[in-house]
Amino acid sequence: MAHIAMFAVPAHGHVNPSLAVISELVRRGHRVTFPTTAHFADAVAASGARPLPHDSVFPEPGKPWPYADDDILMAFRSFFDEAVHVLPQVEKLYADDRPDLVLYDIGGYPGRVLAHKWDLPLVQLSPTYVGWDGYEEEVAAGVEQLVRSVPGGDDYYADFTAWLAGNGIDLPYDHFTGRPPRCVALIPRVLQPHADRVSDHVAFVGPTLADRAHQGTWSAPSDRPVVLVSLGSAFTDRPAFYRDCVEAFSGLGWHVVLQIGSRTDPAALGEVPGDVEVHPWVPQLAILAQASAFVTHAGMGGTMEGLYHGVPMIAVPQAADQFQNAERIQELGVGVHVPVEEATPERLRAALLGLTSDPGVADRLAVISAELRDNGGAARAADIIEGLL
Repeated sequence: MAHIAMFAVPAHGHVNPSLAVISELVRRGHRVTFPTTAHFADAVAASGARPLPHDSVFPEPGKPWPYADDDILMAFRSFFDEAVHVLPQVEKLYADDRPDLVLYDIGGYPGRVLAHKWDLPLVQLSPTYVGWDGYEEEVAAGVEQLVRSVPGGDDYYADFTAWLAGNGIDLPYDHFTGRPPRCVALIPRVLQPHADRVSDHVAFVGPTLADRAHQGTWSAPSDRPVVLVSLGSAFTDRPAFYRDCVEAFSGLGWHVVLQIGSRTDPAALGEVPGDVEVHPWVPQLAILAQASAFVTHAGMGGTMEGLYHGVPMIAVPQAADQFQNAERIQELGVGVHVPVEEATPERLRAALLGLTSDPGVADRLAVISAELRDNGGAARAADIIEGLL
């Protein structure tokens, strides 16, 4: 039995993807610890890992970030600030109980620092696409130029480099953040840009969907198809969009499930028809297993869950990798990309009816769903991790 430590920032898109892998490692007899905040303690414990509590500078899921959605510098800075805040806490938590191997999410920088300090095997569990040969020149350089063009951008890179040096790490910024020594990508190869140029130190194992019984169950009405509308956990303050969805999908003979998050007042939707149910949070996996369509922001987690369950998607991206995912959904012929400024009730309604009446969409989804289920998932990820012990 080994002691394995997992590190991730406290956000659904960074914690949830690893939980099935952790459950598999625990099932095989390993002891797993997972530093996290109180909000995620129950989900971590349900995986079989031991949550180690720490505090955080991240807002709780569903709470607003203290900066605008398009503030690219603060989007980067928030992960760095979290790492600086959390590292001394977790170093103390493990002072008398060092792990044998470290797993870390793409934002779990303290995990990589501790693995370096303690000379431990290290595996990144990436919930999104990874860098490819040429990524630094084709993408990262442009992103860095954009961040540095913002007041405070140069300070961010200087602070990050100084933090690394202060922890004894002599690596360039882009290598530390984007070039792990070993990576298990928790996505299918079909969603990876330039997959033919990805190093063989990356293994694509597809989605690893944990049992989420702790989130509750859901039963579909027996006589109507279901469309789920969800913008995830970070971009939920969109009352006008939700009103457009109600107008688009109500009265079509469908049952509409609308997740609006904790930041939108249900009263802002006005009178809601009987074929629409509204919730601040829903058990997404349980609903997708019964749904016939999915309106999504195209976050990587939701995109994979839609593909896994063979559900056609209307992608309305809000930020980050969601635009890339939305384009890929459309390229694969399993959904449509509707830019947020074009997401009128008429456009949304036409997209729903067009996708769900096209047998080609269903056929393509069936092929991709089967491929995802054959990628190996959590069991293959655990095999790779055990091979490094």
